[in-house]
Amino acid sequence: MEYRFMGRTGLKVSELCFGTQTFGWGADEKTAHAMADRFVEAGSNFFDTSNTYNEGQAEIILGRWLKSRGHRSDFIVATKVFFPIGEGPNDTGLSRKHIFDAIDGSLRRLQTDYVDLYQVHCWDMCTPLEETLWALDDLVRAGKVRYLGASNFTASQLDRALILSRMRGWSRFDCLQPEYSLLVRSTEWELLPLCRAEGVGVIPWSPLAGGWLTGKYRRGEPLPPDSRAGRGDRWDDLPDQRESELTWRVIDTLTEISKECGKTPAQVALNWLLQQPGITAPIFGARTLEQLEGNLGGVGWALSEDEIAQLNDASNIPLPSPYNFIARYTRKRDSE
Repeated sequence: MEYRFMGRTGLKVSELCFGTQTFGWGADEKTAHAMADRFVEAGSNFFDTSNTYNEGQAEIILGRWLKSRGHRSDFIVATKVFFPIGEGPNDTGLSRKHIFDAIDGSLRRLQTDYVDLYQVHCWDMCTPLEETLWALDDLVRAGKVRYLGASNFTASQLDRALILSRMRGWSRFDCLQPEYSLLVRSTEWELLPLCRAEGVGVIPWSPLAGGWLTGKYRRGEPLPPDSRAGRGDRWDDLPDQRESELTWRVIDTLTEISKECGKTPAQVALNWLLQQPGITAPIFGARTLEQLEGNLGGVGWALSEDEIAQLNDASNIPLPSPYNFIARYTRKRDSE
């Protein structure tokens, strides 16, 4: 396992991040702790969670594991704030009140004095950005948070936050957690170029598209009953969200390349993502030790340039305006 700097910071994180959304849902505490042990044994140090995963159970289970390990400083722990944690009018969003209440709850559940990376889980249309950024800066100054990040922001929203933090002298977002995979490449249009230009680390969520890139789904075959899409238990992984000719084209290519290089489709999909410019660490999840072991096989080797080109061609979608106009003009100018 290799380590990468998170954006322009001096913080080193493992090239894979273990997402704990399954803790307390797909994996009981004993299994979750065994997977965390194996993840660290493989040389990794980066865990991602949220205060709302399984009504706080993910943080609680991860917190008990951290306590059992003894050396808190050995691990990089990221959590999030935004979505409802209660039924009160102030139990959601990115107001100063909710952020302060949420971080104290997360620290209590994680049994730690600080969070390495504190991320806003989504853009808040109801709270002034200044209020949010000021509150987050106060958490950094108070020592409760080491670094700040954002998730599910547009490029313009992230850029606005970076500019405002720079103007006010506040701690800025040093990490972005966007959805990005072979099935979701619109992240490349503006978000990734902005992050590279500003030195913001990128830790993509759903790098395997909720299981669609693991090889378990095949064209013309019924959905496996023991799968997210088969159970219908995740809104963003249902057939009406994923199933299309693009999806099957990507899966066909992924399956073919995985056979040629002796890897699983999931390992190929993770490796493709790791080789994209500006990517720090994809966030993967697992319900079993077997799944975890398979995902760990996504590092330690590299796809060839030809294999990456095949995957790019299979997953490519036509650019909308004005990206298509700019691309055509750029190609024309470069050829002159």
